[in-house]
Amino acid sequence: MMAVSRADTSTLGRWWWTIDRWTLAALLALVGFGYVMMLAASPAVAERIGASSRNMFFARQIVYLAAASAVMVAVSMLNVRQVRLLGWVGLVGSLAMVAATLVIGAEIKGARRWLNLPGLGSIQPSEFLKPCFAIVAAWLIAEGKLNRRWLATLFAVVLFVGIAALLKGQPDIGMLMVISAVFFAQFFVAGLNLFFVGIVGAMGVGAAVLAYMIFPHVQSRVQRFLDPAAGDNYQVSVALEAFGNGGLLGRGPGEGRIKNVLPDAHADFVYAVAGEEFGLVICLLILALFAFIVVRGLIRLLGETDLFVVLASAGLLTQFGLQAFVNMASSLHLIPTKGMTLPFVSYGGSSVLAIALGMGMLLALTRRRLSRLEEER
Repeated sequence: MMAVSRADTSTLGRWWWTIDRWTLAALLALVGFGYVMMLAASPAVAERIGASSRNMFFARQIVYLAAASAVMVAVSMLNVRQVRLLGWVGLVGSLAMVAATLVIGAEIKGARRWLNLPGLGSIQPSEFLKPCFAIVAAWLIAEGKLNRRWLATLFAVVLFVGIAALLKGQPDIGMLMVISAVFFAQFFVAGLNLFFVGIVGAMGVGAAVLAYMIFPHVQSRVQRFLDPAAGDNYQVSVALEAFGNGGLLGRGPGEGRIKNVLPDAHADFVYAVAGEEFGLVICLLILALFAFIVVRGLIRLLGETDLFVVLASAGLLTQFGLQAFVNMASSLHLIPTKGMTLPFVSYGGSSVLAIALGMGMLLALTRRRLSRLEEER
């Protein structure tokens, strides 16, 4: 435990005594699981694809997770005004890069979601769009509700429509679904009339049906979920076998066999590797950490009077919890498969850094603010 005096008025001292240390500890615990799971799953994947080193993915993830931890702590030191400014800057930058993917993006499996940057490798800009849009949308909705500035609310809707068009163009339907869920969750928290809630729900169902009819890959995933004989369900079948092999306590670290044949063992299906090597107990512990972060964050908002903070935090928590749910539920064949990482645990540079940015914003927004002056509005 870090030893900092309550009388310490430095930036670090104020940060330590106002931050939600339990949430920070839970997030760092997930980072720790990320290191363990990369060590367990990635060498087999690197060997199977003929990489120059068995530890290639693990070495990269060490850097990604270390950078993510630094980003999360640094962003958590910001005040509310600075978080809002960072959200705007990040939104403009990520929107520009998402638009660039449609023109110069690297095409992988028929989708243009990545940019190849010199010296940095590939980056998925839409990952950074999620937390930044949650911040900006929260401010616009709060402005529209508190100050009756309907143009601010309209601008939020226009922004959402523009982002939806860009993501459809890539296409990245999974990312669009997450951003849509976050956006409408924020409207709901802001007090959206139940009549409009019903309309939004109907629109969501309609959009899902439309996506099923328009996009062949969405149709294929749904059909394979409903009828395993309708197509290739290899990864899901192998993942379920991994959970069965692990049982209650797992086969033991390094003793898993499924990771040798599971293509995305280090990424989308890392939860299955955890199930085989460490068993149901560790899988439930990982699940409990995600649930703890989301529930504790929502509880801390109960006494919050700043609508912007409530909406922004609710959006970030929805995004974080939904992404974790989609990954784990896909691995367990509870929903159709979707290529979405398990926050801090799966391999990935853009994803890990974007999640760290969002969680850093959440920690900053939920810090105890002792006075209006301290908020520096």
